[in-house]
Amino acid sequence: MKLITFDVWNTLLDLNLMLDEFSFQLAKLAGLCVADVVQAVIDVRDDLKKMRAKESEDPREVLTGSQRMLAEKLGIPIELVRRAGARAVLSIDERLVLDGAEETLREVKARGINTAVLGNVMFWPGSYTRLLLEKFGLMEFIDASFFADEVLTYKPRKEMFQKALEAFGVRPEEALHIGDTYAEDYQGARNAGMWAVWINHEGREIKKLEERGFEVPSVKGLLEVLNSLSP
Repeated sequence: MKLITFDVWNTLLDLNLMLDEFSFQLAKLAGLCVADVVQAVIDVRDDLKKMRAKESEDPREVLTGSQRMLAEKLGIPIELVRRAGARAVLSIDERLVLDGAEETLREVKARGINTAVLGNVMFWPGSYTRLLLEKFGLMEFIDASFFADEVLTYKPRKEMFQKALEAFGVRPEEALHIGDTYAEDYQGARNAGMWAVWINHEGREIKKLEERGFEVPSVKGLLEVLNSLSP
């Protein structure tokens, strides 16, 4: 394997923790009930997930579209959504890093494999996510980052995965993507011709799903998958 690409949220970083902090900050800025903001965030995320699964979302609006949808749902200025994202980044602590994330990235790099992150965005820009990866020391083990609002495409679109393949000059069969969203990460990578590892947080064991596809219960399972692929 010459390249491994990682999803970020719920693969390396805890999305639920980040969304809780984002919702708290937005409620405080807007003078709203936290529970109402949390529900609005859930509703908008669900709508966007459906749009992205169908690849119907405009790639040019992956960030502004989600911010606008949330602002309209809550009846607040979009600037408050943007400020809440910034405040969440400033206030979140190291609990954001998922167990095994640094260990896995470190081991992959020790094996001489190129690494990258492929991140969809929602409510805050990819640059904020990159800042968090840097803040908690994970960027030390990541060679490149591709965020939807910067490359103007998103998972599960084939173009998102091709961005990384082209950047490193590797063929799809020489690369593996790991992430927790079945449609965006697993199916997206497989449709791009890559190996794929789906993190099923409700699972308990490592399974082979198809010739180039695996299921693991956490990011740490990637190392066992790599060991099984070694000659």
